[in-house]
Amino acid sequence: MTNQVQNIENDSHWTDPLGRLVPVNLIKPVDRERDALVRGIVEQAKTMSTQLGQFKAGVFADVGAFVELSAEQYDVKLGGIKGNVTLTSFDGRYKVIRQMQDTITFDERLQAAKQLIDECISEWAEGSSDNIKALIHDAFQVSKEGKISTGRVLGLRRMNITDEKWQRAMQAIGDSVQVSGSKPYIRVYERVEGSDRYEPISLDVAGV
Repeated sequence: MTNQVQNIENDSHWTDPLGRLVPVNLIKPVDRERDALVRGIVEQAKTMSTQLGQFKAGVFADVGAFVELSAEQYDVKLGGIKGNVTLTSFDGRYKVIRQMQDTITFDERLQAAKQLIDECISEWAEGSSDNIKALIHDAFQVSKEGKISTGRVLGLRRMNITDEKWQRAMQAIGDSVQVSGSKPYIRVYERVEGSDRYEPISLDVAGV
């Protein structure tokens, strides 16, 4: 992979970030070396990304086929990916987990819940804990991407508050939950020798 060379009046040119054509003989050697290094790494990364994609697709297919085969012992047809599955080697050293992770969002009823919670805080006034106020405030903070943390909002439902209005707010939160999608993951683990603890076999460049 090299910079797209264009020949103009028999002179080779490279394109710079602004789309301008720069004669190669005016480009410093270190800049040409940097370009070659970056493009070489990118080419390898693209190859590895393709291989990982093929590996992932193959593992999903193999695990799915095995699950179907296992279910056939009981005359059951599963028909597609359903639920989480853990497969363990005979000696227990390795395990493969197929995990389905739902994407949770909230509909407009979350606004009703927020209004009820605000009213609760106002009515409790000095009688409410600063820690509780902080938790509620953090739960409804919007991230840079404009999203509310589903974990923090749902965590409010675990708070032991018997106030009738609070309970209605928690009901509104529960009713507002929507599953907008589900994404399957494959995770591979190896047991740490001499223990019951498993360590993941990293398939992530940052984790290697």
